[in-house]
Amino acid sequence: MSRIGSKPVSIPSGVTFNFANNKVSVKGPKGELHQSIDPDFVIKQEDGTVLVERPTEQKRHKSMHGLYRALIANMIEGVSKGYKHQLELVGVGYKATAQSNVLELSLGYSHNVFLAVPSEIKVQAIQEKGQNPTIILEGIDKQLIGQVAAKIKSLRKVEPYKGKGIRFTGEFVRRKAGKAAAK
Repeated sequence: MSRIGSKPVSIPSGVTFNFANNKVSVKGPKGELHQSIDPDFVIKQEDGTVLVERPTEQKRHKSMHGLYRALIANMIEGVSKGYKHQLELVGVGYKATAQSNVLELSLGYSHNVFLAVPSEIKVQAIQEKGQNPTIILEGIDKQLIGQVAAKIKSLRKVEPYKGKGIRFTGEFVRRKAGKAAAK
């Protein structure tokens, strides 16, 4: 039995949940999300909770049971609270500016990197004196915001010797010792 899939998902006030024609629609104060679900699965909505039930004990149904429950829970949390990722640029001369949904990054290359962020995500670039530049991504779709954050991180991976690169705020980077001094 799936430990995640069998848990009910509570629906907070102000969020409407709808399941019809194998599509889940969740609407809340921050926006609206849609997700298609395998037609074999049964989605039940009872007194403020949603329950996902699988039809058989097949391996395919077992593996998708927890997935669909997690997707629905992420959708409900996204439209009610939203998601936020913070990335910081560590390195001399690293800068970030955001104009509408275009992120301009100066990452030590011979050119600036321009990244078009999807319109569903709100992006901010903050530069405070004495602090590393910070990029803040906010949105309602957990998968999309994670994908954009991973794309930004891949532009300059954190290197283990000096710790330079793009990382999540608060992320621990394991540092390596450099060359041993020659005698």
